[in-house]
Amino acid sequence: MTKLAKDNLFVLVKSMTKSEKRQFKLYIGRLGVNEDSKFLLLFKVLDGLKAYSETAILKDGFVKKQQLSNLKAHLYKQILISLKLNPSRQNLRIQLREQLDFATILYHKGLYKQSLKILDKAKSLAIKNQEKNIAYEIVELEKVIESQYITRSLSNRADELTIQAKELSHQNVIASKLSNLSLQLYGLFLKTGYVKNDSEYQKVTDYFNKRMPKYKIEALGFREKLWLYKSYLWYSFLIQDFKSCYKYARKWVDLFYDNETMIPLNPVFFLKGYQYLLEALFFAKHHQKFKSVLSDFEKITQKSWFPHDDNIDGLVFLYLYSNKINLHFMQGTFKEGIPLIDEVLIGLEKHANQIDEYHVMVFYYKIASLYFGTGDYEITIQYLSKIINNKSLQMREDLLCFSRILNLVAHYEAGLDYQLDGLIKSTYKFLIKMEDLYAVQKEMVLFLKGLGDIYPNELKAAFKSLYQKLLTYENHPYERRAFLYLDIISWLESKIENKSTADVIKEKFTKINNLN
Repeated sequence: MTKLAKDNLFVLVKSMTKSEKRQFKLYIGRLGVNEDSKFLLLFKVLDGLKAYSETAILKDGFVKKQQLSNLKAHLYKQILISLKLNPSRQNLRIQLREQLDFATILYHKGLYKQSLKILDKAKSLAIKNQEKNIAYEIVELEKVIESQYITRSLSNRADELTIQAKELSHQNVIASKLSNLSLQLYGLFLKTGYVKNDSEYQKVTDYFNKRMPKYKIEALGFREKLWLYKSYLWYSFLIQDFKSCYKYARKWVDLFYDNETMIPLNPVFFLKGYQYLLEALFFAKHHQKFKSVLSDFEKITQKSWFPHDDNIDGLVFLYLYSNKINLHFMQGTFKEGIPLIDEVLIGLEKHANQIDEYHVMVFYYKIASLYFGTGDYEITIQYLSKIINNKSLQMREDLLCFSRILNLVAHYEAGLDYQLDGLIKSTYKFLIKMEDLYAVQKEMVLFLKGLGDIYPNELKAAFKSLYQKLLTYENHPYERRAFLYLDIISWLESKIENKSTADVIKEKFTKINNLN
């Protein structure tokens, strides 16, 4: 899979909306820059290109090759300044930083009283909106100014600022330790994946407990609680405790609803909280709650007051459509999920700069699984090939593993026997190279290895034998997650009972919901 090299400046220009491009040209006009200015000409050339080409830029003759790098850097900076000035890009953090900059300028001019007045207003706004890092910076500048310009209005001004600085510093330290722990747990997940045995469980638990700072929940503010719930959530995911995942994801989302002003200020964290809540419900197979939460998620992101920018819109698309497809997996309604595929492909193209290639591959796996559920095995193979043949991306081994297994099963179902032997060998070679295989994967390896030696009249017995072996792992605390990637149990049941995989999953879904 060939991947075009992306130039940062070109990507930035192409990410700009029509209004942002218009704003940039107005900004350049206010600077009094000549219309023939080189960096403006470069902007126009890049805006007109479909793909980045240095040759096309140099062909216009307004810049030499040795000057191009500096010109691009200058244009990049001017675009960022223009975007910062754009009203649609203004947010509280930018406004607070701007006020801090203004106060610093006034301080250096010796206008201490004016500087302190701006700082006092900015500090109140920062504390109110849980922007405690900026609030601490403001207090530190206030201390510097007060040391040179003593205000007589408050005799205890020095003590007041000292206490405020200590409180903010303590809260920032707690938040920093919790955010570090959350990031470390995420890094551990990327490195080792989910725990696979009691020994790994104990290591992760010790790691978590050792790094969890001491705290009193009633003393924590919004930001500290957010990082606390996030840390517990990642720990719960690592040990595959999906009930705890739900518990802390629910606390995370409810924290925002208890502090609704935080939603437009921290939309990315809000969206991620919802995504983890949906993921936990999917893993725990709580269909009604999943459906209700997904509906709530879609409704709130469509509210007129909900913030929108390229990043937020990309995340909303990613989370919404991933979970819409997951809903069809839960229900066994594969055929009804097929219309979503065109919407997904359009969305992937629209948000190409926001969605990384790994998540594109995850979508391809979900699409392949939808087609597999409908019995369209050839299109299943086409999408799985996009993943298997992607050599430019380091993907998680579990995605590659199950892509290969599903690919092999799809070839078997499609009756492509002439390719089966070669695929079995290549899949087997890939799987035995993997470290720390799940027991489910090991059983699949042994089954696939012997598949070529099984006569047609022995197939059903072989399926039953594998089914009985895998059934013991379906509710295993460390093995059960393997079935979430590929419902191999339902597929085996379909082969044994001569039904479609979709019908088997639908019957299970109906039975579970009737019991509930």
